[in-house]
Amino acid sequence: MIIEGEYRLPCDVAEAWRALNDPGMLKLCIAGCESIEQAGENRYECLITAKYGPVKTRFKTMLSVTNINEPHSYTLTGEGKGGAAGFGKGKADVQLAEDGDGTLLRYQAEFSVGGKLAQVGSRLVASTTKKMSNDFFTRFSAELAGE
Repeated sequence: MIIEGEYRLPCDVAEAWRALNDPGMLKLCIAGCESIEQAGENRYECLITAKYGPVKTRFKTMLSVTNINEPHSYTLTGEGKGGAAGFGKGKADVQLAEDGDGTLLRYQAEFSVGGKLAQVGSRLVASTTKKMSNDFFTRFSAELAGE
């Protein structure tokens, strides 16, 4: 499945880049995020609780940041294991560009799920993932604006 989006952030590219690479900021903005710990250079281990339809579980997730072109783009790759609920894995290409007095963030993500998550249906998983993405960027933008 592929999802993509575009968001205008109320800060310059350098500040957006710093925030996107700050585990504390990410923990604040990811719904259900319990922890983000550095697990090596450009690698993070996260614990995230998420609900997809009737399936709610805690995912132990490994994230890796690659293809770094500071402060303009990177690729975020992740794999989450949710025990009996199944797994999710994906990759997102993130780009930042100057946009007047702010920054335009664009992303394109490809992901897949397995186990019980796959049984709830791809349309539900895609719409829930898109909602989680929108919630993240709404919170992220508000934090950058100091709200």
